[in-house]
Amino acid sequence: MMNEDISITYKSIFDIDSNLNRLVKKIELLNYINPLNIEQEKKQFFSSKYNYDPKFKYPKIKFDGYKLHRLFFSQRLERILDDDIRKLYEDIIYDHSSLIECIETIGQGKRFYYNSLKSFGSPTEQDVDNAQFILRFDDSEFDEDMLPLYDVHEAKAYFDEFSKRYNFEFETLFSHHISAAAMVRNNTQTLILRKNHKFSKNQLEVLANHEIGVHLVTSFNACEQPLKIFFNGIPNNVETQEGLAVYSEYMSGCLTLTRLKELAYRVIAVDTLRRGYSFSQTFDLLFNQYKLNRDKAFSITQRVHRGGGFTKDHLYLRGLKRIYNYAKSGGDLDTLLIGKMSLEYLDVVKKLQDLGLAKKSIHFTDSYLSNNNQNKNLDFILKSLK
Repeated sequence: MMNEDISITYKSIFDIDSNLNRLVKKIELLNYINPLNIEQEKKQFFSSKYNYDPKFKYPKIKFDGYKLHRLFFSQRLERILDDDIRKLYEDIIYDHSSLIECIETIGQGKRFYYNSLKSFGSPTEQDVDNAQFILRFDDSEFDEDMLPLYDVHEAKAYFDEFSKRYNFEFETLFSHHISAAAMVRNNTQTLILRKNHKFSKNQLEVLANHEIGVHLVTSFNACEQPLKIFFNGIPNNVETQEGLAVYSEYMSGCLTLTRLKELAYRVIAVDTLRRGYSFSQTFDLLFNQYKLNRDKAFSITQRVHRGGGFTKDHLYLRGLKRIYNYAKSGGDLDTLLIGKMSLEYLDVVKKLQDLGLAKKSIHFTDSYLSNNNQNKNLDFILKSLK
């Protein structure tokens, strides 16, 4: 239980935190950004010989954006006397407000793209240079397409077995309406698998360490926190969370150069949005210039162009580099796992821990402890990134 004196002393923080928690329930972006008709539009795109720009359909919005904005900005933050904590909650409100604008403009072309830039940014020249550096390396020895493939039920069995190393339980659902092979829905601690996807053995290992080993670990840790901001997300948490997730792949020994190149292709694809590329032009770049097979080229293009231009995917590679450097320099990964944390807010979160307003992690990513990485080439690449 939270110390009663602390609860009274920081009542204003808890009141505002509780208010914000009620407001953010309806604005989980991943509930809205995944098209409902991916497979139909994929068939149409392929049958057109790659000259058709897909017309994706999206779930209907279930909130009034104007009312939500008004309620977010009506919070009396002046009641929080600590400057650092007050600034954290101010940043959180602006961050959630930007997500509302993102959701409201999904499918509206440039309007959504500009809102996506506000929330997730765009690749820098350094990010693009890092991606192109990775793509120079030869990964032809590892061909996932030649390996045995597993259907979604076999994948679920694998993830169920993998999850036994953690003392939490989650639901697994199948869906046709997600862009990734697997994803975690944070608000319900649910693992969702794409129903018609065929998984390689390596991909199963990657997804288990990524989705369960980090995204579900941080979700369940966040559930134990006194403040709900760790569950709903500290600003800029995507870069840190995805960096932690890919770093878990690396530490477990299942991160391959092929997987790393996939993250690099995502950076290249997001950068085409800045240049005004259409869906078919981004696909053409990946398929004809970079020689990706057409399913992978479509998948990356669709992830980036959904909504009107979704820039989130460039953060995986940048996040990995930042977490890799942080961990190698002796940084404390435990604090980054207490919820949907961000490197930028480490100092104020440590202050919250000192005040008894945040707890240490209950669940810890097991690959960080076992460290089964033996790939010297990956070490060289990660050390060489700018």
